Amino acid sequence: MTPSQDDSPLWTPDALEAATGGRWIGDRRSISGASIDTRTLQPGDLFFAIRGDVRDGHDFVAQALGNGAGAAVVSEGRAEDLTAAGPVLAVPGEGADPVLTAMERIGRAARARSHAQVVAVTGSVGKTGTKEALRHVLSGQGPTHASAASYNNHWGVPLTLSRMPASARYGVFEIGMNHPAEILPLTRMVRPQVALVVTVEPVHIEHFPSVSAIADAKGEIFAGLEPGGVAVLNRDNPHFARLAAHAMASGAGRIVSFGEHPESDVRANRIILRPDLSVVDASVMGQPVTYKLGMAGRHTALNSLGVMAVVHSLGADLAAAALSLAALSPPAGRGERTALEMPGGTAWLVDESYNANPAAVRAALATLAGIETGPRGRRIAVLGDMLELGTASPDLHRDLAGAVEAAGVDLVFAAGPLTRHLYEALPVRHRGAVADTSVDLVEPLTKTLRPGDAVMVKGSNGSRMGRIVEALKARYAAPQTRRDSLGGPAATRA
Repeated sequence: MTPSQDDSPLWTPDALEAATGGRWIGDRRSISGASIDTRTLQPGDLFFAIRGDVRDGHDFVAQALGNGAGAAVVSEGRAEDLTAAGPVLAVPGEGADPVLTAMERIGRAARARSHAQVVAVTGSVGKTGTKEALRHVLSGQGPTHASAASYNNHWGVPLTLSRMPASARYGVFEIGMNHPAEILPLTRMVRPQVALVVTVEPVHIEHFPSVSAIADAKGEIFAGLEPGGVAVLNRDNPHFARLAAHAMASGAGRIVSFGEHPESDVRANRIILRPDLSVVDASVMGQPVTYKLGMAGRHTALNSLGVMAVVHSLGADLAAAALSLAALSPPAGRGERTALEMPGGTAWLVDESYNANPAAVRAALATLAGIETGPRGRRIAVLGDMLELGTASPDLHRDLAGAVEAAGVDLVFAAGPLTRHLYEALPVRHRGAVADTSVDLVEPLTKTLRPGDAVMVKGSNGSRMGRIVEALKARYAAPQTRRDSLGGPAATRA
C-alpha cells in the first residue's frame, strides 16, 4: 500500500461509487489504501476481490475485512453472500472480471484527478531498478508515487494507479509485457508525460518472431503519451531507430536519447568503475554533470543516464537528482550484497536472484568481475535456468560460456536442465557442481565456499534461485549488507 501523502483520505465513498458505477452495501467508508492480497493488506485498505489465475478473491473477502480492510469491492452477483462480513462496494458485471474492471476505472479516475507529472518505464532489462532510481531521486523533490515491487502487468498497473494520492507531484509507473499488445492498454491508463524504454533484448523471445517484434511491443508505450510528451530512448541499443519511429508516430513532442553514443542527448563522456561504486562524467542536454553512484556495474551507470534524461525532461532539479544517486538502494534480488561471516573470515554474497535473461546475466557477470576477493578468494557464479527464450534457449545458455571466461569467474554452479548446457560448455576447471534444482546446489556450494570468496546468484524466477540466497543467509551471520545495483534483471514481465 502507498498511503495518502496528506491527512485526507485516498478515496471517499462518493468518489468510489462514481468511478465504478457500484453501490454500497453496509457502512460507507473512506479509504486510505488499496490491496488485492490479504497477506499484505493494511488497515483501511480497499480490498479488490479480483479473480486470480488460481484463486478467486471473493473467497478472501471475509478474511480481508476481518484483518481491517475498510471495505471490499465485489461483483454484484456475489455481494449478497458477503455483506455479513462487512461493508462492500458491489460493482456491475462487465467483462471477464467485474472487479478488475472496477479497479481499472478507479485507476483511471486517479489519473484524471491528478496534477502529477507522470513517467512510464519499460524495457527488457533494468526497468524495475530504473523505476526505483526515479522514485528515489524524485522523492527528494516532491511527493512521489511509484509502482511497488514489479507491479507492471494488467492488475499491477491499475492497482498502482488506484493507490496514487491526489497530492502526488510525481508518478512513476513500470509497465511490462510478455506478449504483443499488452503494453498498449496499460500506457493509455497511465497517460505519461514522459515514457522511457531502458533497452530491448531477447527476453520472452518464445512469444515473438524476432527481437524487432519485441522492440515494436515496447514501442507501444508511446501510444499513451500525453500530447507533446517526451520519449526517452537508449541511443546505444540497436533498436533505437525502430523505437524512435514508434515515438514519432505517437503524440511525442520530442525524443531524448541517452547512452555512450556520441549523438546522445544525455551522454556518458567517461564512466569510472570501482568495485563498490561508479563515477559518471556526463553531458545532459549540453550541461556538464558529474555524479557518483554508490553501486557497481557499467549497466547501472548507463541506466542512470536514462534517469537523468527523465529528470531533465520533467524540469526537475538535475543537480539534486545527481547528488541523490549516491545513496540509491537496489530492489530486492537485484544486486544486494551481504557479508557472510564464516570461520576464518568473510565471503560476499551478491543477490541477483530475482530474474534473468542473457543480457542481464552478462551484466551481472561483468559486475562480479569487478568485485575484490580476499586472499585465496574466488569468484563464484551460481546460475539457474533462463526461461521463456524459445527454441534458441540451449544455445543462449551455452553462449554465456564466453562471458563467464571474460569475467574471470573461477567456478560455476548450475541449476536446471537449460543451464546444464552452459556448464558442459565450460572447461573442467570452472565446473563447481550441476543439479536439477536450486535446492540441490545448496550443499555442494556451502561445502565449497570459503573466506574471501565472492558468490553471485542469478536465475529466472521459475528457477527458484532465491532459495540458495536464503540458505546462505540462514547459515552464515550477515551483520553488514550493502546494496549496490540500479539496472538489475527484468521484472516478471519484460
